[in-house]
Amino acid sequence: MAVDPRTTNHATKAFAKALATRPTGKHVLRLYVAGASARSRQALLRVRRLCESELNGEYDLEVIDIYQQPALARDGQIIATPTLVRVFPRPVRRLIGSLSNTATLFVGLGLDTGGEAPR
Repeated sequence: MAVDPRTTNHATKAFAKALATRPTGKHVLRLYVAGASARSRQALLRVRRLCESELNGEYDLEVIDIYQQPALARDGQIIATPTLVRVFPRPVRRLIGSLSNTATLFVGLGLDTGGEAPR
């Protein structure tokens, strides 16, 4: 099967254009927690602190208590808490666990550290 170079070149240009023009809106995050436990409060504190320091207000954080809203947890296919879901920008990413490792949060949220260690 031969590949037409004109088609390949066109696809490459289209891909490069899509990357250059991707939307730069707010980060949309969902934090799923289980009640008002200490672990839930710590996860919320860490996520808010990171968002305030690194996203400069360019984020929407929705906190969902799976005890109060089990249907949302089911729809989101949440199997453990705390779970942080980055809904936007795409692709969707899920971080599951204590969220205590700042470097993991940086990578999971797709934040660029500019070569510096995360705060």
